[in-house]
Amino acid sequence: MTSFFVHGKDSNLNKKNSQSYNNVRSEVFMDWQKEDLKYIWHPCSQMKDYEILPPIVVESGKGINLYDVNGKCYKDVISSWWCNLLGHSHPRINGAIKKQVDTLEHVIFANFTHKPAITLCKKLIKYLPQGLCKFNFADNGSAAIEMALKMSFQYHYQTGNPQKKRFMALADAYHGETLGALAVGGVDLYSELYKPLLLDVIRLEGLDCYRCQWGKCRDCCNCECFEKAEEAFKKYADETAAVIVEPLLQGSAGMKIYPPLYLKKLRELCDKYNVLLIADEIATGYGRTGKMFAFDHAGVSPDIMCLSKGLTGGYMPMSVCVTTQKIYDAFYDDYLKGKAFMHSHTYAGNPLACSAAIEVLNILEDEQIIPKAVEKAKYFNQIIKEKFLPLENVGEVRSIGLINAIELVKNRETKEPLDYRKRTGYQIYKKALGKGVILRPLGDVIYFNPPLIIEKEDMNLVTDVALECMKDVLG
Repeated sequence: MTSFFVHGKDSNLNKKNSQSYNNVRSEVFMDWQKEDLKYIWHPCSQMKDYEILPPIVVESGKGINLYDVNGKCYKDVISSWWCNLLGHSHPRINGAIKKQVDTLEHVIFANFTHKPAITLCKKLIKYLPQGLCKFNFADNGSAAIEMALKMSFQYHYQTGNPQKKRFMALADAYHGETLGALAVGGVDLYSELYKPLLLDVIRLEGLDCYRCQWGKCRDCCNCECFEKAEEAFKKYADETAAVIVEPLLQGSAGMKIYPPLYLKKLRELCDKYNVLLIADEIATGYGRTGKMFAFDHAGVSPDIMCLSKGLTGGYMPMSVCVTTQKIYDAFYDDYLKGKAFMHSHTYAGNPLACSAAIEVLNILEDEQIIPKAVEKAKYFNQIIKEKFLPLENVGEVRSIGLINAIELVKNRETKEPLDYRKRTGYQIYKKALGKGVILRPLGDVIYFNPPLIIEKEDMNLVTDVALECMKDVLG
């Protein structure tokens, strides 16, 4: 398999000049890498790994392609941490931000507002599950989760239930890495060290469709695992303010997928016990699961929904925490009653981010992006099953929308995991980078979560590269 490059200006040079130009470019590339390592501590990284695999210095992007300073092309099939929705450097989103920056870059959002924020809310409310109508702005996903947790507690406090001060969350959940968000998360890789600092969260166990304790499969079960949630509610509901879920797809847990029926049952249980239901749609929203929001598959509404990532197409840091009129009304009173939600972010409602988010919705509407992505997903899901299921170390291929995950195991029959110390997924990732494809794994789960605009040609290419690298590493 060859690497994938673009040559840009090189194509206009003779061979001698081209070689000289490439040598200069390579020298610049290495210098930038050294400068990066001199100053920057990268997220979610053991920096010692960078001695062997130094940071790739990206200069530009277009569509699903990223180009480094040396001209090499990388296929971004993880959407730059799942946020790039419509491809890099989209001309319409570029234009919307350029137009806005000449008018208003930012303004305090307390007692001030602006047209982009109002317009965004008016457009977005048409797509939200029924009942969600009040928008509170923040600047990243974790901040929206913190907002939702605080809002849930204060809602109950101000409606006669001050004892409701705990939270329920799914086992293996991920909701961000600030302390409140980390507490409701359940992936030890991120949270184990910090447990002495975290809230005591009630964990809803048993939701693991690949290794189902009841011997069922996700497409033909009655969510027998839900009995664990029922037990938890019977025991702890009176002290619980809210339950928070990643709907249908637990991303950082390894792209674990569960049935919509679980959400329906959870909605009923929350109504029965007066527990708020928080939907973390930060990673699942905006068409990632084949519908605008993952909750749409279940046909029920949460009480609070958190959005980010695809909200601005991956362009600008922004999030929103959307809730119901009923919750909003519990905070609405004379100032001296002390019921206001005293929570703020400096860049809340940023006009540049709002303008990007408006244009994302315009593009989704004008170009029917999500219905087209659903059709493309049929092809993508099929070729991935055909290519990877025959491998003896592939335990399961699971899909939802354009998202596809390949779980590697030591033994397919027993579903025994690979030895994590060998870092098999990481070895595959390194090989794929050399061939121009970004496959940042979740442990030993290799996944594809591309921009919704990916086409069949790139689907074939990235799966071929992944297959070749997987075979090289697994033997």
